[in-house]
Amino acid sequence: MTTTSAAHRAPHTSSHAGPILVARGITKWFPIGDRRLDVLHGVDLALARSQSCALVGTSGAGKSTLLHVLGLLDRPSSGTVELDGTDAWALSKEARAALRNLSIGFVFQFYHLLPELDALENVLLPSMIRYGQFEYARRRRELRDRARGLLVGFGLEQRLDHRPEQLSGGERQRVALARALFHDPPLLIADEPTGNLDQATGQQVLDLLFREQAQRGLSLLMVTHDERLAARCERTVHMRDGKVVGDTLPPR
Repeated sequence: MTTTSAAHRAPHTSSHAGPILVARGITKWFPIGDRRLDVLHGVDLALARSQSCALVGTSGAGKSTLLHVLGLLDRPSSGTVELDGTDAWALSKEARAALRNLSIGFVFQFYHLLPELDALENVLLPSMIRYGQFEYARRRRELRDRARGLLVGFGLEQRLDHRPEQLSGGERQRVALARALFHDPPLLIADEPTGNLDQATGQQVLDLLFREQAQRGLSLLMVTHDERLAARCERTVHMRDGKVVGDTLPPR
């Protein structure tokens, strides 16, 4: 697999000196008939810049729900999320979507690639959303060249015009990772990124993910139930019953 141009990029910098992500007092509940299901109970979490952190716990611990709140996909019932110094849930829907598009890359267990688009078009999707029809058309060649460079760097030069159904699971996840990194966001969020892959393929995807995280200076927040995978991160946060019950920080 060839090396991407990310190796030559400087790590992310920001005018804000604090953590890339700060969550305070996060609760989340869902209505169930005339009752409610409480999933998160006052979670506090801060993620340092360029830090890799695994969020672990058994099924039902609230990991994915918390990840969706931190990724600005689902509003908390109470509490605040600051992303790069901005109170994200205080923004308008449009401003929050723009912040999410530029500042967070997502990698999910089941890829979430659009079946009607080929690999190159799936990687370009964030720019289609960011720029709109006319600006995207004006910058189309530049954007396509950037997307093509990512996919070639991920060993997919022969798969650019293949749709997801024509790709293996590992290839789909590499396309998804390329899409997540397209705008070079400061934060990468991964939800069980190898949960749908065999061990050997999953290892290859993880090697690629951690390589890109280190080269780009990204912050990485990853949900996993696999302690071996969690051990590859600098920090491990343990959840149980919607609460943080353990936090192993990197050695100083």
